[in-house]
Amino acid sequence: MRALISVSDKSGVENFAKELVSLGYEIISTGGTYNKLKEAGIAVIEANEVTKFPECFEGRVKTLNPYIHGGILHRRDKQSHLDQAKELGVEGIDLVCVNLYPFKATIEKTDDFEEIIENIDIGGPAMVRSAAKNFDSVIIVTDVADYDLVLDNLKNDTNTVEFRRDMMIKAYEHTAAYDSMIANYMNKRFNDGFGDKQFIVGSKVFDTRYGENPHQKGALYEFDSQFTNKFITLKGEASFNNMGDISGAARIAAAFGDEPAVCIVKHGNPCGVAIKDNLYDSYVEALKCDPVSAFGGVVAVNGTVDKKLAEKMNEIFLEVVFAAKITEEAQEVFASKKRIKLFEQGTEVLELANDLIDFKRVDGGFVYQDADKVEENEVRNSELKSKRKASEQEVKDMEIAYKIASLTKSNCVVYVKNSAMVAVGMGMTSRVDASKAALRKAEDMGLDVEGAVLASEAFFPFRDSIDEANKAGVKCVIEPGGSIRDDEIIQAADEYGMALYFSGKRHFLH
Repeated sequence: MRALISVSDKSGVENFAKELVSLGYEIISTGGTYNKLKEAGIAVIEANEVTKFPECFEGRVKTLNPYIHGGILHRRDKQSHLDQAKELGVEGIDLVCVNLYPFKATIEKTDDFEEIIENIDIGGPAMVRSAAKNFDSVIIVTDVADYDLVLDNLKNDTNTVEFRRDMMIKAYEHTAAYDSMIANYMNKRFNDGFGDKQFIVGSKVFDTRYGENPHQKGALYEFDSQFTNKFITLKGEASFNNMGDISGAARIAAAFGDEPAVCIVKHGNPCGVAIKDNLYDSYVEALKCDPVSAFGGVVAVNGTVDKKLAEKMNEIFLEVVFAAKITEEAQEVFASKKRIKLFEQGTEVLELANDLIDFKRVDGGFVYQDADKVEENEVRNSELKSKRKASEQEVKDMEIAYKIASLTKSNCVVYVKNSAMVAVGMGMTSRVDASKAALRKAEDMGLDVEGAVLASEAFFPFRDSIDEANKAGVKCVIEPGGSIRDDEIIQAADEYGMALYFSGKRHFLH
C-alpha cells in the first residue's frame, strides 16, 4: 500500500505518517513535506523517484505526472486497468493526504500579485480531485482534523466505501471553496467584486431543528469562523429564526462600540434599545419601549449579564439572551426557566464579523451588494439645515436613533430620548404611516416623546411627517435629505423650532 502526503499545513503530519508506516504504507512525498518527514526519521520516497522526472519551473510542476495520477486513478475493480497499470509500471496509491497552498493567508498579508499568483495551488487540487473521483479504492484526506479519524478506520478495519465517500464529498467541498475564493479575489481585484460569477461559500456550524417552519430543513453556515469562535451555547438549541433575531439584535447592540447597549428584538425588528450608565439600567429602559412585544423576544447585551440583570430579565418570558458573557450566577438564575436559550461570545463586548458583502434571495437567484454600514462620524458630520442647532444630548440621541433606523426594516422612523428608544415604526408602506404608528404605540405604552429625536433612514417626501413629529413634541430630526421637497421640510422644521440635519446617505433595509 502507498500513501502520498503533500501538505502546506504540516501540523500533525509526522505522527500521521509514522502511524501509516506502522500500518504497512509506503510514504511518497514532495518538497517541504518530504524534508520534514525525512528529518523525523520516517522512511519516505521523494515524488521524483516515482515520476522519474525532476521537480521543475521553481516547483510549479511536481506531481502532474501519469505515474502519480495513474497510481491514484486506475480502477482496482477493472482487470483492464490493472493490466495497463502493470504494463506501464504504474503502482497504486491508496491514500492521498493533501492540503492546499495558503491562498487565503497570502491575500490577507500582502497585495503583491506575483506572490499571490505563486500561492495558487495546481498540483494539490488535481491530486485531491483524482483521489476523490476514485474514492471507491482511495482515501482522500484534506483536513488535519481528520488524521485520527482516518487512522481509527484503518486500524479498526472500518475503511468502508461509505467512509471513503464522506471523505470524497469533503474533498470536493474543499477544492470548490478554494477555487471560489480565488475567483472571488480576482473579480474583486479586477472587476470591483462583480464578475460574471459570484460564489458564496459557508461552512456548516450546526443543523437547526428545522427552518422557519417545522416542515422546512435548516442549518447555520458561517464565513470564516465567526460562530465557531464566538458563539457558545450555554442553554437550549438555537433555531433558524433565533439566528436571524440574534443577528439583528447583536448588530444594533454592538453598533455603539463598548457602550453598555441593550437591544430587544421581536421577529427581526427592534422593540427596545437603550444605552444608559450600566447594562441593568439599559435593559430596564429598553424594556419600557414595548414590553408587550418584548415578551418571547431576543435580547442582545453588549457586555456581561450578571446575577442582578438576570433576575430582572427573568421577570418576563424571553426566548433568547445573547451576550458577550453570562456569568455562572446569572445562568443559575435562568435555570428555572425551561424554555429560555442562552448564548454568549466569550468576549468583553459583542464583536461583529463586519461582513463586507450582503445578498438577498430572490426568485430564481439572488441580488448581491457591498454591505451597508453607518460610518463612525456620519451623524456628527451631517449638515445642519435648520436655524436651531442640536444639543449634545440630542446629538447622542441622533447617533443612536440613526443607527437603529439603518438596521430596521424600511420604511421606518425611530424616536430616541435620553439615550433610549421610545418609539419605532417599521416595515410600513409610507413614512408618515410609520411615524404615526410609532407615536400611537408610544402613547399606548404611556411613553413621553416630548423632546425626543426622530431619525429616518430615508428622506421625508412630504412635510407631513415633520408635522406629526411636532405634534408629539419632537425637537430634533435627522434624515438623509434628497427629496424634491427638502425646502418644505426645512421650512417646517424652522416653523416648529426643530433642529434638522441631513446626513446625505440613505440606509434602506428591505
